[in-house]
Parts: sequence; C-alpha cells; structure tokens
Amino acid sequence: MALSKQQIAQRIAQELKDGWYVNLGIGIPTLVANYIPEGVNVTLQSENGLLGMGPFPTEDKVDADLINAGKQTVTMLPGSVLFNSSESFAMIRGGHMDLTVLGAMEIDQNGDIANWKIPGKMVKGMGGAMDLVAGTENIIVAMTHANKHGKSKLLKQCSLPLTGRACIRRVVTDLAYLTIENGAFVLRELAPGVSVKEVESLTDGDLVVADDVCEMTF
Repeated sequence: MALSKQQIAQRIAQELKDGWYVNLGIGIPTLVANYIPEGVNVTLQSENGLLGMGPFPTEDKVDADLINAGKQTVTMLPGSVLFNSSESFAMIRGGHMDLTVLGAMEIDQNGDIANWKIPGKMVKGMGGAMDLVAGTENIIVAMTHANKHGKSKLLKQCSLPLTGRACIRRVVTDLAYLTIENGAFVLRELAPGVSVKEVESLTDGDLVVADDVCEMTF
C-alpha cells in the first residue's frame, strides 16, 4: 500500500535531530510539524517571517492572521518571534537552516530538482525555493513517486525548469525512501506492502537496490 501524505510526513519527521532549525516547504512538508518525535526539540522557520512555528491549529485555536508561507493557518510556540521576510531570507541564505523539506514536481538522478513551474498553470514565481536549495546543504524531498497520470517523477533528467542543480540527496515518496548517490537513486526503504518491483516500474531514473533494503517503520 502506498503511503498517505501524512505517513510521508511522519517518516520524514524521524530524520529530525534535537536542536535543529528546520524550514518546511508548501504541501506535504508542512505536515511534518504534526509528527515531531517526542523528546526532539526543533525550531521551525517559515520564510514569510516566523521562527518557532507550531503544529496546525485545532478549530478553536485558528488565527486568520497567523499563516505560513503556503497561507495555511499555523500556531506559535512559546518563545516564537515574528520578523520581516528579508530577515527570514537572510537566515536561509546565510546557511542557518539545518534541514529543509521541500515538495517537487520532478527530481533526477543527478540531484536536480524542479518544484516551481506547474505545466499549464499560471505561476507567479518560484517563491523561496531557489534560496532554500542554495542555502541549505541538508534537504529532503517529500513527493508522490508518480504524477496524476501515472508517470514517474524520479527521472534521468528533469524536463521542467530547474529550481536547483545537484542539491538533493534524500527523497521520501509514497512508495519508498531513497538516497541519490553517484548518479543514481538508491532504494533504502520500502513502504509497507510495496515491492521492489513496483518501485522499479515507477522509477524512470537509474535505480540501485541497497543490499539492506528494509520496510519502513513508524
């Protein structure tokens, strides 16, 4: 069975380390805030000017003026701070994020990512994605393995305009957890009930199956 968006976020949350500063991109990455492991203290940064973002609010806690970069309502933890977006991007460009989690339309076996241009739709711009991939060495991509037409999103070479080159090393999809090494995708973990054959059939790029590939645990 393929993972739900929530399960993708839950698996990524296991990669968080105590004391990290983390930026969560729009879409599936924002859900990571709801699955931070017990005993792990991370500070979530939103590029529109919030440091110390909490999980999504319950209905009685919604504040329409408090939003993340994706215009979703969020909460603030004790000690949180609000500031100008220029200061937020100074943090990103200065390399102060320990981890960035991004969504993507495509990634390829060279570690390139395309995540801002949506074919056939009006797009105002790439937002902060280019700054994030340039300013953070540790990036995890959260995405579905295939698009809505059943075509692979893990390619030999991206076809859409690039957000960044050779910057992605880890990806969690609804089927698997993979790393990118030596110009190939390396299958490390399988979603429960998913076979190696299924991942192979939906991976357009070169795929190496690790000797110790295992099933994800949550």
